[in-house]
Amino acid sequence: MATVHPLPIAPAAKPVLVPANPPQAERVEVKKFKWSRVWPWLTGALAAVGIAVLAWVYGAPLVLGPVVTVSPVIRTNLVQTLVASGHIETPFRVAVSSRIAGVVVRIPVAEGDTVLKDDTLVVLDDSEARTSVVLAEGQVAQTEARIRQITELALPLAEQTLGGAKATLQNAQQIYDRAAKLAKSGVGTRAAREEAEKALTVAKTQSGEAELQVLTNRPGGSDYVLAETQLAQAQAGLAAAKVRLGYSEIKAESGGMLIARSVEAGNVIQPGMELMQLSPAGDVQIVVQIDEKNLGLVELGQDAIASADAYGKQTFPVKVAFINPAVDLQRASVEVKLKVTDPPSYIRQDMTVSVDIGVASRQQALVMEFADVHEPASDTPWVLKVDNGRALRQTVKIGLISSGKVEILSGLAEGDKIIPATLATVNEGSKVRIAAPNNTP
Repeated sequence: MATVHPLPIAPAAKPVLVPANPPQAERVEVKKFKWSRVWPWLTGALAAVGIAVLAWVYGAPLVLGPVVTVSPVIRTNLVQTLVASGHIETPFRVAVSSRIAGVVVRIPVAEGDTVLKDDTLVVLDDSEARTSVVLAEGQVAQTEARIRQITELALPLAEQTLGGAKATLQNAQQIYDRAAKLAKSGVGTRAAREEAEKALTVAKTQSGEAELQVLTNRPGGSDYVLAETQLAQAQAGLAAAKVRLGYSEIKAESGGMLIARSVEAGNVIQPGMELMQLSPAGDVQIVVQIDEKNLGLVELGQDAIASADAYGKQTFPVKVAFINPAVDLQRASVEVKLKVTDPPSYIRQDMTVSVDIGVASRQQALVMEFADVHEPASDTPWVLKVDNGRALRQTVKIGLISSGKVEILSGLAEGDKIIPATLATVNEGSKVRIAAPNNTP
């Protein structure tokens, strides 16, 4: 049987006595922070700072003047240019056409191709032309054979006949002389003399005929000359036939670029019909229209810089080569041509280009921004320059104008600071402050 031990009992706690009214010295009182006491001081400080900022922002320009960005007057080389727009053009264009009628068989070139002199452009059917050449060659061979026949047969035969005729004539002359002598002495009869005389006459006739035959067959004789004439005609006919055969193959008269084509294989063409247009290689020029009022600025030989609109970042030199003496009344302009001495490879016919023609230049001129000149078209243009912290109106005399710059002939000195003409808030006599280079006051 298990033994049960009783739990220990804790002794009872002693009561603690708290006084009903503790002493006054032992009490702790926590006081709260009151914003109502600080706020007036804080708002007053903020208001003072705001007033100071506003006074600086709005009062400083009134007292010290506005901050302005100025542009200096400098010395530099100035070139006055005349800008014009035009197009590329070769001095002439070649219209490719046919000299004979025919059917187009083949076209070995296309638009944009570069061709050389004597390159084939169009091929026509040449069967008829070749037949004509064969016939002409036969005619030449026939006339040549006729000449050989004269020199190899007719002339030797005529010379032999002449030799026999002379021998017969000599014999007949001897017989006649003997018969005449006998008849005179009374030994011979008159009939024998007459018979000998007739034989002599016939021999003379035959000898004369033989001589004529020889003469006509020798070089310079009528038969020989006639044969030579026939040969020359035949040879001319052969040459014409060959030329006509050559016309069946249309070739480039000069090197260049094919810029237009209006024919296809199978077309029937007629003489003079334009088939293609060729822009010859070599000299290239730019044609521009210059305003009539600027005509006095342009002279032959002036240098210029050109750029194609399609290749705006690339430029090439050109030179004024022609000024049209006539003025276009409708456009009030003058045609000017500029020679391209070394055309770039990308240049194309009729390409749009811009040119800057150098019409005048100044070395180490006083230069400023043209936009900062007031009333530049008047007799007394002027500028506002900074002088001792104020905007001073200064009358100037201007010279060359180019690319937004203007030459100052009098009125300013190098280093003068010019106030932009677009700054309407600055008047003559106003105080100004020059902005620092980093655009901060």
